[in-house]
Amino acid sequence: MPAAISYSETIVPRENLDFGLDASIPKYWYRGDAYKSRYVDAVQLSFPDGERYFITCVRAFRDQITDPELQVAVRDFTRQEGQHGMAHTRYNQLLEAQGLPVEALLDQIKALIARRMRIYSPQFNLALTAAAEHFTAMLAEAFFAKVSTTEGMNPRMRAMLAWHAIEEMEHKSVAFDVMRKIAKVGYWKRVAAMVVFTKDILGISYSITNRMLKADGYSGPERLWLHIKNLLWIHGPRKGVFGSLTPKLLAYFKPGFHPNDQPVIHNYRSWVDTYERTGSPALACDALLAAAHR
Repeated sequence: MPAAISYSETIVPRENLDFGLDASIPKYWYRGDAYKSRYVDAVQLSFPDGERYFITCVRAFRDQITDPELQVAVRDFTRQEGQHGMAHTRYNQLLEAQGLPVEALLDQIKALIARRMRIYSPQFNLALTAAAEHFTAMLAEAFFAKVSTTEGMNPRMRAMLAWHAIEEMEHKSVAFDVMRKIAKVGYWKRVAAMVVFTKDILGISYSITNRMLKADGYSGPERLWLHIKNLLWIHGPRKGVFGSLTPKLLAYFKPGFHPNDQPVIHNYRSWVDTYERTGSPALACDALLAAAHR
């Protein structure tokens, strides 16, 4: 029986990227659609606090790591996640300027993280981090493997999300390796963490989207209709942002699963090569989309 193929990429921290995010970004920057814009806004709102949580969970085991290669991977993972947090903090400041109750929304996210840290062991929090990293790496495929998903996005927002997606694919296995090799987390704890994380991300994304739309002036019945109308956009089995990823999500439940079992998206190298040549995340995003499936 042939050996399984392992897919891994070099983790490259790219720092101080300028996406040109300012007040000229449209309020509804995703196809002019209030729901789609606010749904992605809701998901990304959690990134700064989420990235700090991930770093904390991995660092809890850093002193036990003796493998030099894994030490370097953890260092570069931390640097990438730190940059993601700073970029999304800047965007969250723009959301606050639009009149959204950003601090109150962040309190909801911080309360969830604080609860995790209070009631779960360091091993289970690390397992939650590994689950989240698998999920965010999948989102790279959901949004950037094909052109149609990001059509109508503001180009500056799209460039920021593309950069984040590329780096999530690069460090997709770091938390998992620390969890498995250092924290010695077993199969049942690993899959239980994925169930908990999936429940949390679905619940909080809907809740915060709803609160954002309420702040935008949408009534209760209007918000309910928007949620219903967009169910297939999110959960549709073939074209839904999350629904189309069900096979990759279920792969996590295989006993011998490793993140490197799954390759990065086919157009990953187009982004990396263009960024290395130009230093421009905007041009790199254009190259990524030019190589995407039609």
